[in-house]
Amino acid sequence: MTERSILWFDKIGIGDIAAVGGKNASLGEMMCALSDKGVRVPDGFAVSAAAYRDFIAANGLEPGVRAELEHYRGGRATLQEAGSAIRSMILEAEMPAALSEAIRAAFEELKKRTNAPDLAVAVRSSATAEDLPGASFAGQQETFLNVRGHRALLDACRRCFASLFTDRAISYRETKKFGHLDVALAIGVQQMVRSDLGGSGVMFSIDTDSGFPNTVVISAAWGLGETVVQGSVEPDRYLIFKPLLEKAGARPIIEKSLGRKALKMRYASGGRKRTRLVATSPAERERFVLADDDILMLGRWAVIVEDHYGRPMDIEWARDGETGLLYLVQARPETGQAGVTLSSFTAYRFNAKPGPPLTSGAAIGSAIAAGEACVIRWAADIGKFRDGAILVTSTTDPDWVPIMKRAAGIITDHGGATSHAAIVSRELGVPAVVGTGDATNLISERQEITLSCAEGERGKVYAGLQDFVRDEIDLGAIPVTRTDVMVNIADPATALKWWRLPAKGVGLARMEFIINSLIKVHPMALLHPERVSADDNRRIAELTRGYADPADYFIELLSRGIAKLAAPFWPHPAIVRLSDFKTNEYSHLLGGQAFEPEEENPMLGFRGASRYYDARYREGFALECRALKRVRETLGFSNVIVMVPFCRTLAEADLVLGEMEKNGLRRGENGLQIYMMCEIPSNVILADLFAKRFDGFSIGSNDLTQLVLGVDRDSDLLAALFDERDEAVKRMVRDVIGKTHAAGIKIGICGQAPSNYPDFASFLVDERIDSISLNPDSFVKTIGHIREAERRRHAKPGVIPDLART
Repeated sequence: MTERSILWFDKIGIGDIAAVGGKNASLGEMMCALSDKGVRVPDGFAVSAAAYRDFIAANGLEPGVRAELEHYRGGRATLQEAGSAIRSMILEAEMPAALSEAIRAAFEELKKRTNAPDLAVAVRSSATAEDLPGASFAGQQETFLNVRGHRALLDACRRCFASLFTDRAISYRETKKFGHLDVALAIGVQQMVRSDLGGSGVMFSIDTDSGFPNTVVISAAWGLGETVVQGSVEPDRYLIFKPLLEKAGARPIIEKSLGRKALKMRYASGGRKRTRLVATSPAERERFVLADDDILMLGRWAVIVEDHYGRPMDIEWARDGETGLLYLVQARPETGQAGVTLSSFTAYRFNAKPGPPLTSGAAIGSAIAAGEACVIRWAADIGKFRDGAILVTSTTDPDWVPIMKRAAGIITDHGGATSHAAIVSRELGVPAVVGTGDATNLISERQEITLSCAEGERGKVYAGLQDFVRDEIDLGAIPVTRTDVMVNIADPATALKWWRLPAKGVGLARMEFIINSLIKVHPMALLHPERVSADDNRRIAELTRGYADPADYFIELLSRGIAKLAAPFWPHPAIVRLSDFKTNEYSHLLGGQAFEPEEENPMLGFRGASRYYDARYREGFALECRALKRVRETLGFSNVIVMVPFCRTLAEADLVLGEMEKNGLRRGENGLQIYMMCEIPSNVILADLFAKRFDGFSIGSNDLTQLVLGVDRDSDLLAALFDERDEAVKRMVRDVIGKTHAAGIKIGICGQAPSNYPDFASFLVDERIDSISLNPDSFVKTIGHIREAERRRHAKPGVIPDLART
């Protein structure tokens, strides 16, 4: 029995799933194949599936197990009754002497190999049908931590065997059509990493919500990783852009979100209970678990693991608090995106803007769901769930899976993007908002609600049944065009969801949207708190916690926000417009009222380029420049192009370019291109002279129309007169395209007109504009109009130009 009962990790690989189960096979594979690439895996051994079958046979358990399963299927016993009976049989059975001795001997050998006389181990169930693409079996069997001594190890092994027949495991195998007795259970016995003194978490080598393949998503919390998996804490979240990981000098962390991390799991000092939950300290709650170097190392490991397996992976990691070393302690195929087609995708949107949300949390998926709430606080009440309702609960574990798959949506008080509720919701394709903190208190039983995961990383829950639509986008039907068709993206939280669109880059990323949604603070207020009210300063202090210099808060969040907008379409260009808040909009930011004057007509006032060299905002503009320099040179996004808005005169252009150069943004240096918004009649009239100062233009049709026609674009009274298709506007557009091409630079358009009016898109094609940038939700419709306009322009009798993709 010894030879086939115990298999060491460094002697097994992924081909041994039938012998040692998915977890053990994966650990062995990484230890054998990836250690020379720097990936660290704690040493250990597997108690094989053959040992489990010998245990079952030696105790004559199979007839009793079959009988209980037949009772359950025949309705003569409930799932709970059948599961309890089977587990009792296994827990009361004797461990065969030969198997017991083999486990003891392997344990003693592991002590020698790790030089740890008082070795603590993790004892993990590893079924022969788990961690498969499309069937993760997440959390179906048990894990026991901080196990010390031979007697405790044998007890944990017996409990692992019994956990093959937990109620949730039986239910899950029924759903997935796996034979209960065809599945065996192996056990992994692995050296414990002292992550209770360090930290741990989960990472995915793909964005699990959008399916964007070029990211690694990491969750991190203090202590043992069970708090992250169980969803009992809100962890830190880090996002890494994979294509730039090996670029010299680049540190492409495009998101760092500080979680509350209110609790951590530690090892217990005595008694049968091996772990305990304790509160984290204020310092731990206000500090990131991982330093940037750790984040980047884990990101590289995730890429190595993914490349080795040839598929997106779900990986658990831990950091030893005594040595500071990072380890991978588990890897399995990611199942949420495994079956998603790449030829199409579904986009959800509201027909009308909803009111303020009841609550919000991490968005899982990208769908919208509406229906009645079914509020269930305790697992004992699971039977009260109504099919098709939206489940509202505190947290979930594998016992909840049978009703989760019957829900229209899921809302939890606790948990993060890698919690059990999040993982299972993705696998089931059910939208979820997790970690709201208060949903079970705010939402009433049978209340009509709408759950939205279509508005970015923060999922929202609205009162009432909101009106929404579901758009099916067939990527194969999107035509190829000669004109570069780009996208306008405003919010970093929604950027990754559009990565499947065949866009040639980002034609307009508005910096003020990033400041408004992520930063929320007037930049001058961060630099001059003495001018800001005490109340605003308190709120600013809360937002900037963890930053020694509040200015670093602005620079870091803005640079990461820009990077996240640039990432989905890398290496195509991402044109980032410098801030174009009007004074009335800037004053709404925290601390803004202390720095913004009141203007009769902010639309034509202190906005755009005029702010950047003015003493009233010059210091704030310097922060914008430092963020752009950071995103290009530190994060590595050299595809970012900077665009200057509302530049009225040539002298103003020179002043702005001078300020940019003072702050490290010199045109042409390190490949930096600087564009100008063409949205003022003077830009058109003097286009040949502006073209000597800039690398390209982008037409802002909204402002250009208002200034050519003298119509306030925000006026309801004059709405009928505001029309980008007016001949005066079209002559301006025609004129500037011609002048720009004569000057040898590029010109595009980023206004709304091509999306609203197919004939205007045709007009732009006829004038040979270089690029047209569209809102994502109008991309598919408008690109068809552009293609038809190109056909008409270029068609010859009997000939259609070859527009095949290169």
